[in-house]
Amino acid sequence: MRVAVIGATGQLGMDLSRVFTQHDDQVCPLSHSEIELSSVRSVTDCLNRVAPSIVVNTAAMHHVENCECDPENAFRVNALGSRNLALATRDLSALLVHISTDYVFDGNLRRPYVEDDAPLPLNVYGNSKLAGEYFVRSINPKHFVLRTSALYGSHPCRAKGGRNFVELMMKLGRERGFVRVVNDEFVSPTSTLQLATQVRMLCDSGEYGLYHATAEGSCSWYEFAKEIFAQSEINADVQAADPNEFPAKVPRPKYSVLENRGLKRLGLNVFSTWQAGLHEYLSASCALVS
Repeated sequence: MRVAVIGATGQLGMDLSRVFTQHDDQVCPLSHSEIELSSVRSVTDCLNRVAPSIVVNTAAMHHVENCECDPENAFRVNALGSRNLALATRDLSALLVHISTDYVFDGNLRRPYVEDDAPLPLNVYGNSKLAGEYFVRSINPKHFVLRTSALYGSHPCRAKGGRNFVELMMKLGRERGFVRVVNDEFVSPTSTLQLATQVRMLCDSGEYGLYHATAEGSCSWYEFAKEIFAQSEINADVQAADPNEFPAKVPRPKYSVLENRGLKRLGLNVFSTWQAGLHEYLSASCALVS
C-alpha cells in the first residue's frame, strides 16, 4: 500500500513511517513544507500527486498555550485542516487515519473514558481537535479517529521543545538529583511505537470508526516519574508537588485516562501496560546508545 504520513518528522510520524515500512508498505513522508493543512489547494494538490491509499494525519497545532492565545489559527489547522483532509481523501477513496486527543474530555468523570462518553473540552486546543474529529467522521466514511494520551517516543517532539517527559525527567534527575512533579493529574503514558503498531493493525481491519488508543492502566505524572527513575536506575529524589505549585496557564483535564473499549471488543488491542511500554522504550534507547 502507498501510505502518506503527514507530520512525518514528528515523534509519532517517525515511528509510523518505520512500522509501515517494516510491513513493506510504500511510505510517502509529508512535512509542513510539502502540505499545508489549512489550505484546500495545498492538501488537494499534494494528495492528488502522491495518490495514497492511506493517509495518516499526526500534524496539528499541539501547543496548548499557543492555541489559547490564537484560537483562529488553532481552528484553521486542527479543525478546517482536518476537513480539508477528509474531503481530499474521500475524493481519492483513500482511508484517513486521524490522531486526536484525550483533551476532548473535561476530566470530571473520574473513571476511564470510553468512546461513547460525551466530550466536553476545557480549552481551545481540545475544542479545535474535537471539531476536527467531527469533520473527519462526517465526511469520509473510510476513517479511523484515534484518541490517545501522554505520548512519548524516541524522536524529538517539536511542540515540547524536542524532549519528551521521560527524557526530561532523566535529564533533571541526573543533573539535580531531585524533581518535583504534579500528583493530581492522571494519564495513561503511551509509547508512540505501540500507537504506530496499533494504527498499522487497524488499517488491515476495515473496522472504521472512533477508537481510544492508549497504554493500559494509569498513573499521575508523579507516579510516572518515580517509575522512570526506578526502571532507568537513576538515583534521584522524586517529590510530589504541592497543589497549585505549578499553576497551569490554560485549564486542563485533571483526569485524562481512556479505556480502549472499542479495540478490545474487536480483539485488536495491541497495547501493554504503561509500565511495560516504558520498559520497552528504555530498553530500545539503551540499545541505540550502545
